[in-house]
Amino acid sequence: MATDVSRLDSQLHLGPRTGGIGARRIALLEAIGTTGSITAAAKAVGLSYKGAWDAINAINNLADTPLVERNTGGVGGGGTTLTARGTRLVATYRAAEAEQARFLEQLNRRLAHLADDDLNLMERLAMQTSARNQMLGTVTGLTRSAVNAEVNITLPGGDSLTAVITNASADNLGLETDVAVTALVKASWVILAAGDLSAASLSTRNRLVGVVESVTRDDVSSEVTLKLPGGATLAAVITRESADNLALKTGDTATALFKASSVILAQAN
Repeated sequence: MATDVSRLDSQLHLGPRTGGIGARRIALLEAIGTTGSITAAAKAVGLSYKGAWDAINAINNLADTPLVERNTGGVGGGGTTLTARGTRLVATYRAAEAEQARFLEQLNRRLAHLADDDLNLMERLAMQTSARNQMLGTVTGLTRSAVNAEVNITLPGGDSLTAVITNASADNLGLETDVAVTALVKASWVILAAGDLSAASLSTRNRLVGVVESVTRDDVSSEVTLKLPGGATLAAVITRESADNLALKTGDTATALFKASSVILAQAN
């Protein structure tokens, strides 16, 4: 099935070096250059007069030299004009925009048969988060209460975990059975126990049993990485004292414990 790679546009859009100034600010500069009036330019891009000047002040503050000049009095009654630097910036941006459009058109032609699962994976890899543990899974159950929703997720290999999120969040994510999601769990939220505690009587809903893959210690903290049956890894950051008491080493069986409320969900595609 052909795939519209315009979904990549938010990642490709003129790149990080030009994304900061924003298309709307460029449109404002362009309108000033065309009309010579801040009032007319603001109206053209849907900003208030004050909003337009706030944007111009921000632009001038970010630029190496002012891009907009305000002229008062004189025969023409004053006005607002672009400096040579501002005119050049608009031209450069529009040239880059045109190049991007040509690139996306070529990409659509060359990758017309790009597999959806490959595109979804590219989007997941592009997601940046501070959570160390990121696990792809499938929603296998969704139970709603008055405020919250309990989401059951199955990971590759058969491991399962539970997340409790608000109903509003579940709606925003479009969660339902068989929807793919990414579960995020900070390493500092994971409690470790030696051995297999999957059947123990505990209040913690999530208990993932794995094999210790690595243990890294410093004077204060320790990071323990577990290999789960499905092939995924799960990292836990605990105190050095706790790690010493557990005496875990590579190859040992251990259980990662974390609350359902500690799981953050994100749409996987």
